[in-house]
Amino acid sequence: MTEEKDSILPPSPSLAAGLKYRRIVLKISGEALCGEEGGFGIRPETLHRVAAEIAELQRLGVQIGIVVGGGNIFRGLKGASAGMDRSQSDYMGMLATVINSLALQDSLEKASVSTRVMTALEIRQIAEPYIRRRAMRHLEKGSVVIFAAGTGNPYFSTDTAAALRAMEVQAQALFKATKVEGIYDRDPRRHEDAQMFTRLTYDRFLVDKIGVMDSTAVTLCRENRLPIRVFKLTTRGNILRVCRGEDIGTVVEEEA
Repeated sequence: MTEEKDSILPPSPSLAAGLKYRRIVLKISGEALCGEEGGFGIRPETLHRVAAEIAELQRLGVQIGIVVGGGNIFRGLKGASAGMDRSQSDYMGMLATVINSLALQDSLEKASVSTRVMTALEIRQIAEPYIRRRAMRHLEKGSVVIFAAGTGNPYFSTDTAAALRAMEVQAQALFKATKVEGIYDRDPRRHEDAQMFTRLTYDRFLVDKIGVMDSTAVTLCRENRLPIRVFKLTTRGNILRVCRGEDIGTVVEEEA
């Protein structure tokens, strides 16, 4: 196919002054799409606000890959704990991420953003199959690329999928957008005295078994020296702030 041949690509938009990152992968949890209220499904107001922030960032010249979780629809581990076959349950979770990805694509395109959904499972009627070099070309041409269906394999989380895709497309950082401000020493929703870390090493994260991201994803980032930024999605403007390198949320990286 002609898309796979080496060719001269049109220049990408120049990066606006004050932005730290040229190419990122943004991991959005499925639960974050429910808004502050939580619950089940997709809250349209939250989806449109997130899409507007991503559109603003894309217009500033940042190349953006996105991985969306599916926990607001179906979570594989929960199904397995209820007695379902783990592989079957995980595949159902992958399909939930496809639903969220299509919803986000619709909102982004309504915000006039060129968007591609690429899936690790083959669903040609609604999305492209994931091919690394094609994904990188889409990013270079200015499209937001949404990576759906995880890694395409059971027993791997969407956190691991986000870390893997970030390595493959040579992103400069992995952003994890959650419902809390950053990484805490204990659950801030249950403990008022919980303390937030502003910076953690990969080793400290793994030794303390911090649950905000699975250990496979963090180990992959450690081995490839990819910094992780954890921040609150529902605070308006946070996605742009982390791209500017502002001191919000928690940074997980090697020791200075």
